[in-house]
Amino acid sequence: MILRNYHVHTNCCDGSNTVEQMAQAAIGQGMKSLGFSGHATIPFDLRYCTQPDGWTSYIQQVQECQKKYADKIEIFLGVEDDYYAVRPDFPRDYTIGATHYMEYNGEIYFVDETKENLQKAIREGFGNDPYKMTSYYFSIVADIPAKTHCDFIAHFDLVTKFNEDGSMFDQEDPRYLQPALEVLEALCQKDAVFEINTGAISRGYRTKPYPSQTLLRAIYDFGGAIVLNCDSHCTEHICSYLPEAVQLAEACGFRTHRVLTSTGWQEVPLGE
Repeated sequence: MILRNYHVHTNCCDGSNTVEQMAQAAIGQGMKSLGFSGHATIPFDLRYCTQPDGWTSYIQQVQECQKKYADKIEIFLGVEDDYYAVRPDFPRDYTIGATHYMEYNGEIYFVDETKENLQKAIREGFGNDPYKMTSYYFSIVADIPAKTHCDFIAHFDLVTKFNEDGSMFDQEDPRYLQPALEVLEALCQKDAVFEINTGAISRGYRTKPYPSQTLLRAIYDFGGAIVLNCDSHCTEHICSYLPEAVQLAEACGFRTHRVLTSTGWQEVPLGE
């Protein structure tokens, strides 16, 4: 298959390696294209995002690699824009939309930092009702495209990161599925594109990509489109588990995916 990845983080935010190191790793793997997607600045949590004064350096590094490696790989400049972020204001090739937080009753709760934090959110923020929490999470996801004007939505069911064993909630329970499916259907009616994301596999949190097979099949049934990504934070994971993403997509009925080119997004057969 042709290797591409548009969800890539560097040490300009919460990644481990430089832009150039990630570009060199992609070239070493024979990748066709690579998109850098620095985390937008979160004013109440600067630990994981691009710092307010870090954007100039990030943009420069990506643009330098675009020129330096133009004969070896297509490189794109992007942003992972969070629902709660300060909107980045500079020309770029694409935007990923996401939420890593939930603001509820004046408190900020983390979706994907640790299992303990999510349990705390369920317990203290949502009256020990995990389905109230997941329903609220999906209500935020529903508004991501309008808030970020993104090209695709990242890790739609990120709220399940620490729940592959079902210990916090049942992902097949109607109380979980109904809000998720309602949001998916509404977003698909607005031509939203959804990411199949293998990052949590690489980092040891899950054994399967986001979103779940149930939700991905629903995206197919609702007529939604997909893009395949690795959510890479280091050179070792620059194109990890892409074959598994293709297998999942095919099992859910997809035969095509979106790829970014110099002329914009295109729909191509899976494997190409």
